[in-house]
Amino acid sequence: MATPTVSVIIAAYNAMPYITRCISSVAEQSIGQDQLEVIVVDDGSTDGTSAELDRLADVYPELLHVEHQENSGGPSVPRNVGLDLARGEFVFFLDADDYLGPEALERMVAMAEKNATDVVLGKMVGVGGRNAPKSMFRRNEPRTDVFSSRVYWTLNPMKLFRRELIERHGLRFPADLSIGEDQLFVGAAYLHASGISVVADYDCLFWVLREDEGNITRRTSDSELGLRFLPRVIDLIVENVPPGPGRDHLAVRHLTADVRHFLVEHLPFEPRETQQKALDQLAGIIEPLWHEGLGDRLSALTRLRLHLVRHRMLDEILELVRFEEESAKSEVTTPVVVDTGRAYARFPYFRDTDHSVPDDCYDVTSELGPRHHVTRAEMHGSTLHLAGHAYVHRVATEDVSTRLVLRERADGTEYVLPVAHTATPGLGSDEDQGQYTYDKAGFECTVDVTTAADGKPLGDGFWDISLAVGAQGLSREVRIGSKRADSVSGRASTRVVDTEQGARAVALYTTKPHGNFTLDLGENGHRVPPHLRPGGVRWAADAPTELEFTGRCTLAAYPDGALVVSLSNGQGETAAFPVRRTADDGDTFTARVPVTALSAGTWSGELRLADWSVPLPALPRNLPPAKWRRQGRPWYTKPAPDSGKQFAMVVARTNLVKALVSRLKP
Repeated sequence: MATPTVSVIIAAYNAMPYITRCISSVAEQSIGQDQLEVIVVDDGSTDGTSAELDRLADVYPELLHVEHQENSGGPSVPRNVGLDLARGEFVFFLDADDYLGPEALERMVAMAEKNATDVVLGKMVGVGGRNAPKSMFRRNEPRTDVFSSRVYWTLNPMKLFRRELIERHGLRFPADLSIGEDQLFVGAAYLHASGISVVADYDCLFWVLREDEGNITRRTSDSELGLRFLPRVIDLIVENVPPGPGRDHLAVRHLTADVRHFLVEHLPFEPRETQQKALDQLAGIIEPLWHEGLGDRLSALTRLRLHLVRHRMLDEILELVRFEEESAKSEVTTPVVVDTGRAYARFPYFRDTDHSVPDDCYDVTSELGPRHHVTRAEMHGSTLHLAGHAYVHRVATEDVSTRLVLRERADGTEYVLPVAHTATPGLGSDEDQGQYTYDKAGFECTVDVTTAADGKPLGDGFWDISLAVGAQGLSREVRIGSKRADSVSGRASTRVVDTEQGARAVALYTTKPHGNFTLDLGENGHRVPPHLRPGGVRWAADAPTELEFTGRCTLAAYPDGALVVSLSNGQGETAAFPVRRTADDGDTFTARVPVTALSAGTWSGELRLADWSVPLPALPRNLPPAKWRRQGRPWYTKPAPDSGKQFAMVVARTNLVKALVSRLKP
């Protein structure tokens, strides 16, 4: 029997009617049934799941293997049974309630094989109101690890694992745990993996909220069960990750998510005599991960929560839980107090002298979101004109101190420019039930690239545009452009402007994918020549000795008279002829070259704008010569022989003898 590529392991308990769709989604995978085996372990179901599995086994006899067993009380045992039976190069754990996107396994296997990774996360999508993890699926990650990504924030086992990794480290789900068993398995796999991949551009797993909310991963239990797994997970981290930023990166997940889950889902429902004991136990469990320097990585609410836990402040914790529940129902975000340039949330016990909780536990300065909207962003000459509004959420626009910041992307050179503050009456009334308004959040400013560097020209480079949004002594910086009026274009606009140092290329554009404004000075990414597009050339209909050139110039602007058709004869003589924009289209132009004004020689040509130029196209081969008289003598011009694809034209006086001989030839 051929070795399958993927063994899909499903632990099933009372999974009707979801199990049918679950297995069908595997059978229909684009990778092909010949590359799969499906192992379903029925953990003592009593609702008809067993009979449906037997029916499906008859439908897919080569694909589906069903094991029936007595109920084990959790998903660990059936998953371990599936692992013992698995033969595939990879293993994928699928809950019986969920289902796969048609190409999920093919894409995840391809990602693992291409990048030689041991674990692959496929994008998860919540169904029926279930919240799926999102932060680790913002973009594809061909190869990463737990320390340089967000993958550690999802510790459910619905992922692709290389089976050799599992067997080499003897990984199994702890059968004595009914809560958190997946964290021990997945956490160990992450830490031992030779690379982790993320497939974020395809919906791989559909995570279903059952109508009865009976998903095995959602069931809760008492405090003792809720705490039993956490010390073992912390031991796993301490034993495998040395102190430092890497350990802290993992610790944040448990100190944020798991501590909050315990305090919200378990502690309030225990008898009073049990609550203090459970709190003491939790405080001891988290001690190996906690140190003062960790606070900078945590939100203010998490810092407050951990302070109350570490000081065993039971009543205060229960009050904080009630506060969080009420806040979740409210449409108004917690108010803040601004003091000496810092913002503090009014969480319970803020500056309460009876509790003496440090201000640091309430400091939300780094969490406050600057908000902006651009209503004008356009260049005129060398000057960029900007307007819009910006404010810091929950901070009233009093003593406004907003400034514009230009920062060169490569070397960090920075210039701060003033803005004019304008009134924005009623701004903010449509959010937070109107409790916070921002009546002076408007800004208007100009950036002249010839003087913006403290009176001097800005140097070449990418100059990112930000606002340092300030009020009441507090300042938060935000790149601008991602939020803008429909009338404000995000398309790149390149122009050539006159400066004291000569003509200069300036491009205003928005970055991808975020859409923020940047000035490109010096053609780092927006070159001028591609905008100069010579077209055809012919004799003018009304002047048989004038060449008429056509073309397009797609620059947003350039100095008057700067764009010319420039000719040279290789003997030091040059001639320039201005172009004229056509009236009906600002991009197209014509230029006329009276050949009667040219001296004898072979003339080449280019379309020139200051220091930039592009070759003119070759004259058509069938272009007839032009003839005229100069001082009574005959002259002519014609395409130069062997001119190739570029413009070359011979201007010469007619040799009368040769002309006569040519006429006399029979």
